[in-house]
Amino acid sequence: IELEHLREEQLQKSQKLESVGRLAGGIAHDFNNMLTAINGYSDLVLKRLRADDPIRSNIVEIKKAGERSAALTRQLLAFSRQSVLQLHLLNLNDIISDTSMMLGRLIGEDLRLRIKLDPELGLIKSDQGQLSQVIINLAVNARDAMPDGGVLSITTANIEISSNFTEHHAEMSAGAYVLLTVNDTGVGIEKEHLENIFEPFFTTKVVGKGTGLGLATVYGIVKQSKGYIFVDSKTNQGTTFSIYLPRAADEVEKTKVENGTNKIHIGTETILIVEDEPMVRALTRQMLEECGYNIIEAANGVEALAVCENLKVDINLVLTDIIMPQMGGRELSEHLARIYTNLPVLFTSGYTDDERLRDYIIEKDDNFIAKPFTFDELSGKVRKFLDSNKPIGDE
Repeated sequence: IELEHLREEQLQKSQKLESVGRLAGGIAHDFNNMLTAINGYSDLVLKRLRADDPIRSNIVEIKKAGERSAALTRQLLAFSRQSVLQLHLLNLNDIISDTSMMLGRLIGEDLRLRIKLDPELGLIKSDQGQLSQVIINLAVNARDAMPDGGVLSITTANIEISSNFTEHHAEMSAGAYVLLTVNDTGVGIEKEHLENIFEPFFTTKVVGKGTGLGLATVYGIVKQSKGYIFVDSKTNQGTTFSIYLPRAADEVEKTKVENGTNKIHIGTETILIVEDEPMVRALTRQMLEECGYNIIEAANGVEALAVCENLKVDINLVLTDIIMPQMGGRELSEHLARIYTNLPVLFTSGYTDDERLRDYIIEKDDNFIAKPFTFDELSGKVRKFLDSNKPIGDE
């Protein structure tokens, strides 16, 4: 009876977080489109202003605010498990090692950082940037819990989860995992707060010291990575976060590195933009026309197919949003494949609440650019994508 009651409580908590996540994701989706326009038009204006223009500093501040807002949106999407992850095979030890120098500066001189990594640690499949965010958020949380100093410990280990363990953790599946443990010797979390700590905007910190999104973001990233997170804490005895991430097959994957650049990538090809949000469509058109491309527009997949049927020129690239009314980007690309031979299709999106679509985006990693994108990101991605695909028109 006690075990059944525990499972019921865990289910209710999971459903509560799920409903809050759907709300957060819906807000973030609309906000993401607006931020694409705000940040994008700021980019365009800055490229046209002289370095000594008196209003340049004002536009720079607008862009900074937009970028901070974009980061907040990413947190909301991470919590709601609707962000688009770039999944690769990763060694968690490498991510911790890369982040450790930043953590030292982040937690300050009053805290000691202890890191113990399993040299035989298995691989996981996740998003490197998101996992770095998990580690940083937990470290910041630990730092704030140790105002008078203490020890922050980070450890990794391979672990096999048995059915006995899952009996008391109803949402978890048995199998092979990588375990990340983050422990602090701080003030701990009061028992009545433990039930709420992963909820967005819930915080025990004083006003101005936290948004309440740190642990909510951690929760969302872990869940979207098919993992599990548990917390154990007692007042004045510290807190331990245990994160279980499914172990992946030990296969080798080439590391993909893309260097940012401020170079404007020029072209003369014809690009069909398919985007249902007028603001984003107009911005994307202006950005690509600035680079010299010939642009054709459509508001959704159905309209795009009609445009293709009536065109007298070859299309060299289709840039399409994935989620649109009437016909989305995925269905559009399938229709286009039957009309054209090897027509390159570049997908874009800021979020998706459909797990199958997220998996589809992951498969299309090289064919994808996330919203909100900057001028440099868009021009660079389009030029690289066109160069790697021979321009083939209507057959």
